[in-house]
Amino acid sequence: MSATTGELTLRPLDPLTDAELLHGWVTHPKAAFWMMQDAKLPDVEREYMAIAAAEHHDAFLGLRDGVPAFLMERYDPAHVELAGLYEPQPGDVGMHFLTAPSDVRVPGFTRAVITKVMATLFADPATRRVVVEPDVRNTAVHALNEAVGFTPAHVIQKPEKEALLSFCTREQFEAAVSERELAI
Repeated sequence: MSATTGELTLRPLDPLTDAELLHGWVTHPKAAFWMMQDAKLPDVEREYMAIAAAEHHDAFLGLRDGVPAFLMERYDPAHVELAGLYEPQPGDVGMHFLTAPSDVRVPGFTRAVITKVMATLFADPATRRVVVEPDVRNTAVHALNEAVGFTPAHVIQKPEKEALLSFCTREQFEAAVSERELAI
């Protein structure tokens, strides 16, 4: 926790009570790479109800000092998102994250969010490697991914986008976080 980023915590997403909040986030112009710009509230409810019911996909609401501030999705890439598009390894976990739109810039907040997300994923001893597949055009998230230890593998073609498949092992994450702490 820092004075600027606050205390970051996660709780399971409630698709019904959180849908209206999420609708505002996923349809905001800053969330263009979330690919839900034209979604209506019932579309968001359906999407997150499906995730809540899915065996291999979970969603969490991230809080900053108790206030909703980001979204995290965790999935099994052997079954969701990347099934058939790469060779999964035991302990692979897929991840998406989205910070809430804000008119107030908080330096270091998005990096603190992705660090919290990664620490949460690696808190599970079964997680050996985190897998992401952001849009190749999303250079901002590529830089964030690199900052927490991700290494790009190659570009893959998904039905909805051209994506940069990237991986981060526990050791890569710990080294990236340690290097950043040493630089402060």
